[in-house]
Amino acid sequence: MAGRRLRLAPNQQPRPVYVVWELTLKCDLHCTHCGSRAGHARPDELGVDEALDVVKQLAEMGAREVVLIGGEAYLYDGFLDVVRALDDEGITAVMTTGGRGVTADLAQQMKDAGLSRVSVSIDGMRERHDRMRALNGSFDAALAALRHCREAGLIVGANTNINRLNHQDLEPLFETFLEEGVVTWQVQLTTPLGRAADRTEMTLQPYDLLGIVPRLAALKRKALERDMIMLPGNNLGYFGPEETLLRSPRPDREKDHWQGCQAGRFVMGIESDGAVKGCPSLQTRHYVGGNLRDQKLKPIWDETPELRFSRDRGLDELWGFCATCPFKEPCRGGCSFTAQAILGRRGNNPYCHYRARHFEKQGQRERLIPKAAAPGEPFDNGTFDIVIEALDAPEPQPDLAAADLVQITRKPTNGRRKRNRS
Repeated sequence: MAGRRLRLAPNQQPRPVYVVWELTLKCDLHCTHCGSRAGHARPDELGVDEALDVVKQLAEMGAREVVLIGGEAYLYDGFLDVVRALDDEGITAVMTTGGRGVTADLAQQMKDAGLSRVSVSIDGMRERHDRMRALNGSFDAALAALRHCREAGLIVGANTNINRLNHQDLEPLFETFLEEGVVTWQVQLTTPLGRAADRTEMTLQPYDLLGIVPRLAALKRKALERDMIMLPGNNLGYFGPEETLLRSPRPDREKDHWQGCQAGRFVMGIESDGAVKGCPSLQTRHYVGGNLRDQKLKPIWDETPELRFSRDRGLDELWGFCATCPFKEPCRGGCSFTAQAILGRRGNNPYCHYRARHFEKQGQRERLIPKAAAPGEPFDNGTFDIVIEALDAPEPQPDLAAADLVQITRKPTNGRRKRNRS
């Protein structure tokens, strides 16, 4: 889930403080890693009047911030009406966008309507970003969107998905964002969800965190010196030596750490047809608790197990390595949608820095091997097997050209390995 770190009082009762709302699945890009497989609008998306009623329900539930996404939120006919309604209710309105259609005029209209911040998705320097976004010129359009929003008086941020195709661009991206006046930068792992599940060659291996996390920590130190807030997404990190540095937005908050999945506790996702989930990235097939066309938001939030799972679950839900981890109490298996996307159920997440370091100390590493393909639906996933192999096993070279193809490829790998039933 892309979003800001929540600041909540101790023992606060669960409520949808932070909401990510997909206004439409219509999109002017066709990104190779899109979790929702955006492009065309869903068949039965909420109308403007229905959306405005949702705003009232969010206000009644105590929502503090709503991130409008798509597809592209600005392609929804009532986009600015929703922004105004959120602002009128005292809810901070934010947008995450690919930026292709954000002109100077639209940026000013968004500011005038009450939008507070805009985060532009930029996933590499020009060549790699354009390849991931499947459109030449999309990098330049994203930078232009940043400039238009900044000039309109909006707070500008950026968010980046990290994978094997683009991770080498992290350092030059940081410098670019400084030059462009980016205030916040969120980095997260590209999870094999949606279209990314069809392109497993671009997926990082768990042991790639051994190199990437220290690089991100070094960039975080530089960001603190330059007044940029840089934070990991909810599927990156977990209890390595850089954990508190990465999680803390400011130098005076050096005790922050991952506190478990917040889906259905203080986070909620709404799909454009009214489906409600505990987190916008959770798999639709497994985690929709109800639809706003059929019932009000409050009973969906209060009563459905699909939204209550992170409130009600205990440590007995953990399995495999996560069930044995010394950090299992605060962590609860890391990011739920990421674990589901890899192994088909939550409670055991191989994308963990502590876990990768644990295997490294034993001279081993975990490798993900594609097992079953995704069915081709929004927010869907395939599954993987985990194998444990020697840390110095020959590195299979991913065919990153295949990342542009809709397929799962199986490549033979070498080195000592055994099945990991975790």
